[in-house]
Amino acid sequence: MESLGFIFGLIGMGMGLSGFVFSITTMSKIDKLENKLKELRVLDEDFKSN
Repeated sequence: MESLGFIFGLIGMGMGLSGFVFSITTMSKIDKLENKLKELRVLDEDFKSN
C-alpha cells in the first residue's frame, strides 16, 4: 500500500512540475506578444498586464 502512495506522489510531482514549466513558457510568450503590440502601437505604452 505504501508503494501505491509513492507512485501517486511521483505522478503528482511530475504533473505539478510540467504545469510549472508550462506556465513559465506561456508567461514569456505573453510578454513577447505584449511588447510586440506596444511596438506596433496597438497597446498604449503605459499598459500593464496583471
